[in-house]
Amino acid sequence: METQELHRGRLIDHIQLVVKDVSASRRFYSAIFDVLQIPLGGEGDDYFWYDELFVSSPASGAAQGKLTGRHHLAFQARDRAMVDAFYQAARQAGADDNGAPGERDYHPGYYGAFVLDPDGNNIEAVYHGEAKRSAASVKVTF
Repeated sequence: METQELHRGRLIDHIQLVVKDVSASRRFYSAIFDVLQIPLGGEGDDYFWYDELFVSSPASGAAQGKLTGRHHLAFQARDRAMVDAFYQAARQAGADDNGAPGERDYHPGYYGAFVLDPDGNNIEAVYHGEAKRSAASVKVTF
């Protein structure tokens, strides 16, 4: 067996979205993850994934023929400029506005932007303000 290495964040191991049009979703997520500097993990005819986010058609085995409902996914940005770039890339990729970049009252320094992906999911990029991380990610090797 080949050794593999995964990097994981805090709470979520992975999320799967089952979408009606994988090509439209692939264009959208490719645009936003390009500016968030998250590389494509892999892809096939009816699926693709980036890090912990898996996107597939209803034909995939795990989907059991059903679309997922409306979700809110928030992705971490390194700074305000990355939030702004996320919003612009998403809008250029056809996403609907759901909250332009700006400070929110969730906590001091919270700067976010919201768009709707091709299936109506509320997608956010957020910068929590100046902070120091203990590590970039959790490394899992097996």
